[in-house]
Amino acid sequence: MKILIYGVGVIGSIYGAYLSNAGYSVFLFARGKRLKELKENGLRYYKNKKVLKANVSIIDKLKPNEYFDYIFLTVREEQVHNALKELNNNISPTIVTMVNSLENYETWEKFCGTGRILPAFPGAGGGFSNGILDASLTPSFIQPTTFGEINGKKTVRVKILKNIFKKSHIPYEIVPDMHIWQICHLGMVVPLADAYYNTENPNKVSKDKSVMFQTAKQLHNNFVKIHKMGQTISPKKLNLFRLCPAFILSKVLPVVYNSKFGDKFMFQHAMKAKEEMNELHKQFYSFLNKN
Repeated sequence: MKILIYGVGVIGSIYGAYLSNAGYSVFLFARGKRLKELKENGLRYYKNKKVLKANVSIIDKLKPNEYFDYIFLTVREEQVHNALKELNNNISPTIVTMVNSLENYETWEKFCGTGRILPAFPGAGGGFSNGILDASLTPSFIQPTTFGEINGKKTVRVKILKNIFKKSHIPYEIVPDMHIWQICHLGMVVPLADAYYNTENPNKVSKDKSVMFQTAKQLHNNFVKIHKMGQTISPKKLNLFRLCPAFILSKVLPVVYNSKFGDKFMFQHAMKAKEEMNELHKQFYSFLNKN
């Protein structure tokens, strides 16, 4: 089975490593500085404090007739349209879109063809240290890799992808409505990222009581509004933000921000992707206001 990773940042790199370690034939599509690094050093990553190298192929051109069983699209939200236009010229049937966005999947299909999009969201985080991937999968009880068909059906390709993740030791969850899941996800991560941008010292945001309370209040309000729209909160555990009063949440948040989890999965991403998160902030609150 051949798998293409289109976009080899932190997310693409960690999935490339896990999939290749499971024995799949993995190809990494990269450009620019990242392409040069990969060609010179390969895909290097830390595991148990040791530097390992994944068994992957590096490419910088995508041939129209080269078939991949799955293409993992792991780019920033503002890069999606151009990436899908390029992938439209390739015959591979399934594009697993691991992208943070509220845009309709039907809009994406206009760029790459009907039926090719399989919406998903990664469960991973981290960064690079001297060109070496220093990342890990998100604990499964917090956020496994999540995916599902646009129409919610359990198709053959969903079942195959489930088995790929299982063999690769990647925690996963199949959901019936990825769009609602994305709405709820942004309802959580947008306020969490905003906290870093709204304080003078992002490294010590947990000590800013005013920002912690405002973040807790925004989390609570977001999920109250989503619920009032008649949407089913997905996953169900996010109902905690709706049901828990803001003053209690404000006491818990500093612990999360000050943890190793907060540093790897929240701080590092928020500080590297500020423009993307600001755009997602606009998308999410525009969505809430319209509804």
